[in-house]
Amino acid sequence: MRTAVVVGAGIGGLATAGALARSGWQVTLLERGDRVRAERTALVLWPNGVRALRALGLGEGLAAIATPLPDVGVRRPDGHWLVQPRPVPGDRAPVVVHREDLHDALVAGLGDRVEIRTGVEVRTVRATDGERPTVGDGRSSYEADLVVAADGIDSAVRRRLAPGATVVSSGCAAWRAVIPWYRAPQLPVDRPVDGETLGAGYRFVAASLGDRGSSGGSTRGGIYWVATAAGASRPEPPATQLALLRRWFADWPAPIGDLLAATEPEDLVQQEVRELRPLPKSYGFPAGAGGVVLLGDSAHAMPHHLGQGACLALEDAATLRSVVREAVPGAPLREAVESYSRLRRPRAVTVVRQTRRMSAVLQTRGRLALRARDAALGTITPRLMGSAATAAAQWRPPA
Repeated sequence: MRTAVVVGAGIGGLATAGALARSGWQVTLLERGDRVRAERTALVLWPNGVRALRALGLGEGLAAIATPLPDVGVRRPDGHWLVQPRPVPGDRAPVVVHREDLHDALVAGLGDRVEIRTGVEVRTVRATDGERPTVGDGRSSYEADLVVAADGIDSAVRRRLAPGATVVSSGCAAWRAVIPWYRAPQLPVDRPVDGETLGAGYRFVAASLGDRGSSGGSTRGGIYWVATAAGASRPEPPATQLALLRRWFADWPAPIGDLLAATEPEDLVQQEVRELRPLPKSYGFPAGAGGVVLLGDSAHAMPHHLGQGACLALEDAATLRSVVREAVPGAPLREAVESYSRLRRPRAVTVVRQTRRMSAVLQTRGRLALRARDAALGTITPRLMGSAATAAAQWRPPA
């Protein structure tokens, strides 16, 4: 029986654990929290993320929890268009899903070959040629043919195996919330919920999760929004943070003010936006009869501006499942670990580069710089977004 230890029970870890188990592996899933749970927010899945879910055998039922996201253009805080809405080809259209709905689907796909252990914070890593890969928390050790580090941007496994990859601030903070339909504001037809507004170091994006009165198979419908502001995260209580957001976005076009007014402090989830610079030089580390791989944010954490973090994690999971499906411990599995790295790192480098370019555009500040950005944005943003959309649409899981 081939064995695997997956460190981290986020989206990438759950997807990987379930995929390996369905391929005949015996999997131990380690989670440092007291239980396996998801944020009370939502996320955007681009076509590559959707395609990866299907490759993992998790695409069935996605339509019931996903809402298509139209291209609604980009406005300035004064309401004028920076980028006009454009038709989106069907193969490039993203969808938005509630994280808890996706989490439930991933947990349901784990099966009985996955043993979940919570309250395990990995602190030690062993990855040497003479011994099986092993991780430990100071009390217990967990060894297997394959160790998958899906433990996020602060990955203890990555710090041990790729110490040159450093976590740095992206220069901004983000706030997310989902307003449930029963509390969401009633808006006129000419004030659509979905949209993006971009200012001097500030950004606000909103999207509908299903339709009012019908959440399409999910009990978690509503309006999802993300606000981004240049600077560090805020230490104040959620109520104070929400008051700040209402002040920062007070003069922005509708329905931003309505959405913030309908948001309650307990809805708010703050995130310090961080990234890896530089990326690890390898995502696979052969050891013993198998090895260790980095997956998700532990491998390629990036700003959220292009919405590719979760999508790349799902790509990682689908790729890993493909390369290890028939690999047995020994030379075949060691080669599969190296093959995973060869397939995934160039892809991650490309997407991270696109994200950093968009980050530079979004965080422009200063009057002259803003004028130059706004004048060029109609050309720059569609080109960057088009490039990202093309990369997302073209990805296919390896055979």
